Amino acid sequence: MKRVYNFSAGPSMLPESVLSRAAEELLCYGDSGMSVMEMSHRSRPYEAIIGEAEKLLRELMNIPTNYRVLFLQGGASMQFAMVPLNLMPENGSADYVDSGNFASLAMKEAARYGTARCAASSKENNYTQLPALTATTFDPNAAYVHITGNNTIYGTRYTQWPNTGSVPLVCDLSSSILSEPVDVSKFGIIYAGAQKNMGPAGVTAVIIREDLIGKARKSCPAMLNYEIHDKAGSMYNTPPTYSIYMLKLVLEWLKSLGGLTAMQAINQEKAGLLYDYLDNSTAFRAPVVKEYRSMMNIPFVLPTAELDDAFIKEAETRGFVNLRGHRSVGGMRASIYNAMPRQGVSDLVAFMAEFEKNL
Repeated sequence: MKRVYNFSAGPSMLPESVLSRAAEELLCYGDSGMSVMEMSHRSRPYEAIIGEAEKLLRELMNIPTNYRVLFLQGGASMQFAMVPLNLMPENGSADYVDSGNFASLAMKEAARYGTARCAASSKENNYTQLPALTATTFDPNAAYVHITGNNTIYGTRYTQWPNTGSVPLVCDLSSSILSEPVDVSKFGIIYAGAQKNMGPAGVTAVIIREDLIGKARKSCPAMLNYEIHDKAGSMYNTPPTYSIYMLKLVLEWLKSLGGLTAMQAINQEKAGLLYDYLDNSTAFRAPVVKEYRSMMNIPFVLPTAELDDAFIKEAETRGFVNLRGHRSVGGMRASIYNAMPRQGVSDLVAFMAEFEKNL
């Protein structure tokens, strides 16, 4: 069967060369005589795999030496609890920017452990833009400020990071990590679930400044304590071994393309193709304010829900799958992560033009 163009918001498509490499090594990795799936995480071959994954991530993202890299489980959703348990003191407070569904969920989870103050929100604008943030937006006594770098459902993103002064900035970067260069030094913590731009579901990368480790409250469970995972080299318990191996292959692929600056140029071109069509269409419309448009997740709609359904149904017969928008917003959404080839976006635009012509 021919491979389709998978526009899923996650788990998302992977580079074909990465899948081919994984297939080649599935039964036997190197001269180990076994699959990575069967390999002890304490073995020398696997220690080399996880070590190389961290090395490549540090190189590609230019991670400063005073930051630690952890490979954890539980997805970004686990970080919604880990961040306050490790950074927010008992009876403390933290500031949250509500820019969409996952930002709201992170704030709701943090409220279990202290005061999660909504510093700003764009809910009244249906999350079609980011809230305005100034130097006076944030509480200087907050334990941290939490933002969601790219909003998967609503298709918005930060093009400039907020200035939080001496308050650590924590960012859920799940749906845009590795899509473009990021100045890691501006953040206290960056975390990201892998299943969008980094590899298959199962591993979560956490990049944390050293001075923020060791602050967990006494009631914090061992499995949710950054310090314990850091001291154990991400091996306090059995890590998601195969997902980390796949992450390593994706990082090798990114390096072969020329790194994140090269990837950014590719992503800008892909997004430009689709946005240019949407902005000149008389039928399709992109609801997000231009200033805040995501390069990774592009929502769009037709004049009626019936036309949306007809478009999605016909698109599937043409090999464009998972274009239905999130159930909370409807319409369509094209997630064009790193692994989506330019040809996939170009072919989608051609199909959209054909569909519009036949209306």
